[in-house]
Amino acid sequence: MKRNIITAALLATTAFGASMATANEPVWDANKVKLISEKLDNGVYAYYPSDAKELESKGLPVATSGGFIVGDKGVMIIDTMLNERLNKQVQDMVKDKAGKPIVYAVNTSFHGDHSYGNMYLPEETKIIQHQVTQNYIDTHFEHDTQFMMQNFGKGRGIEEITPTDADILIGTGGKITVDLGGKLVDIMDFGFAQTGGDLFVWEADSKTMWTGNPIITVKPSLPWLLDGHQLETLDSLKKVRAFLPDDATVVPGHGSPMSPDDIQWHIDYLETVKTQVQSAIDEGLTLKETVAKVQMKEFTGYALRDWVHPALNVPAAYKDLSSK
Repeated sequence: MKRNIITAALLATTAFGASMATANEPVWDANKVKLISEKLDNGVYAYYPSDAKELESKGLPVATSGGFIVGDKGVMIIDTMLNERLNKQVQDMVKDKAGKPIVYAVNTSFHGDHSYGNMYLPEETKIIQHQVTQNYIDTHFEHDTQFMMQNFGKGRGIEEITPTDADILIGTGGKITVDLGGKLVDIMDFGFAQTGGDLFVWEADSKTMWTGNPIITVKPSLPWLLDGHQLETLDSLKKVRAFLPDDATVVPGHGSPMSPDDIQWHIDYLETVKTQVQSAIDEGLTLKETVAKVQMKEFTGYALRDWVHPALNVPAAYKDLSSK
């Protein structure tokens, strides 16, 4: 993973958070976030920050979301959160709504706000993640926690995090089905979507999918091409949308439940980036000139747009298309 790209991105995010709140504060504070649960179907729940709907309607950043599925054998949770405080909120929800043991936990990516809570899971819980995620944890964990403290703040419970190995790994392009007892859950890789190790979780009876960070939240949020790969990300999101029935429920990585149609905004944005960047390349424009030209005012309203679009997404497309 190109850590310098991500560091630049989240440094910008932190700067944005400071402008919104007080100096040196992150966009969202893991010591203050309160998670709430929403029942989507029998035994199927999303959880997300209590202020998610208000913030996303204004195009503002939202803390991490996830969910849990309850079967006869026990519970699967999707994403274990950034610190002990948030993980405890998740486990308390499971205890209140299900009253059954957490038998599985899925990490949709290696990002700390989706996976650091692994260390607080019950001993019997089996952790499922992508092989790319495990490789990253094995080789970059200490650096990653320093990076997360730099951008999410010290004193947020990150200092005490230690790596936790997964029990079940999914390879590139892989898929497994987990039987929770009366609930079959598919966990799959649609291709590079943000990290190269992104997992999507699908519960067919309720038609519910958890996407993790490849889908941040509803319009006007935009994809974050933190590690580049604009063309692959566009292809993967198209595959996700084609997979979903129109009446499915989508739980994004940082927001409240949305519809499959909401994914089209992200696809349309990436398609427009691709078309306009290709046009700039055909004109012989440099990257700097392309960033200046590809403004795309029709995709505005997202508070982080002024760094996501020019600093991450347009350069990612320029690199991909220039190398074709």
